[in-house]
Amino acid sequence: MRLDKYLKVSRLIKRRTVANEACDSGRVTINDRPAKASAEVKAGDVITISFGNKDVRVEVLDVQESVKKDEAKELFRYL
Repeated sequence: MRLDKYLKVSRLIKRRTVANEACDSGRVTINDRPAKASAEVKAGDVITISFGNKDVRVEVLDVQESVKKDEAKELFRYL
């Protein structure tokens, strides 16, 4: 699955366009490498997102095309 879509489906970022902009500006990394919005995400990857002065690190546990709001937290775990 594309990185920008995963960030939206997992609800780490609310909108796909915002996720796309974050990737383009270099604020998102996968396994400590800068990632484009089109990068493929798979289980086991570690995603780091920079929100201002705070970094959010999560490990991808599962990749699904669509999930309900309360099930979105099962797609990742915070590190």
